[in-house]
Amino acid sequence: MVTEHSHIMTPHNEAQKGDYAETVLLPGDPLRAKWIAENFFDNPRQVNGVRNCLGYTGTWKGKPVSVQATGMGQPSLAIYVHELLNIYGAKNLIRVGTCGGLSTKVKVRDLVIAMTAATDSAMNQIFAPYHYAPFADYDLLAASVNLARERGFASHVGSIVSSDVFYVPEGAKSYGALLDHGVLAVEMEAAALYTLAACYNARALAISTMTDCLITGDQIDAGERQSSLKEMVELALDVGINA
Repeated sequence: MVTEHSHIMTPHNEAQKGDYAETVLLPGDPLRAKWIAENFFDNPRQVNGVRNCLGYTGTWKGKPVSVQATGMGQPSLAIYVHELLNIYGAKNLIRVGTCGGLSTKVKVRDLVIAMTAATDSAMNQIFAPYHYAPFADYDLLAASVNLARERGFASHVGSIVSSDVFYVPEGAKSYGALLDHGVLAVEMEAAALYTLAACYNARALAISTMTDCLITGDQIDAGERQSSLKEMVELALDVGINA
């Protein structure tokens, strides 16, 4: 357990070098990070508690794994991912989150595995005049798609959008041409994750459970949400330890 006397490595993380495994799961919610560590890891130990953005390391099927909460949105995730890659030696980052559906093909509880992630974020203006296309690592993508199909999970692979805005005034209408071009879902983190992984020669993947559909209005209830997240976390861990 981290104590108040631990040496702070960064303003956001008190873990020491070597405290994180090379494979790190990235939920947004700190309590989900705690839930993952306590329910899936063998011998979990807390490695970060700064700002209550919890991080843990343990083992899954005998192999070291970590989980680090990122908070909501791309700016928050970018801080933790930058430090994981540049200070703590992480190599495989897998976001495990939730998303809103933008396609009637995607039902509540389905998994969305993001091949690419468009964004409205100003963070990607560094590429101007180009429009960079953030993308998943192919090996992680292929492994997750194949394993999800083997296990019979309802899953979809394709493009998503990472938005900086949660409460969109006109709902699904605001996504306009994205809907026409088959974008499957919206969330708030994957584009920054993919961009940073590309910049620092790491591997990244975003897997999300669809919890509410912007097209139909369908929503997942609390009980279904937890069982769907269990499938997603197990999938991510199995892909991660074999990366």
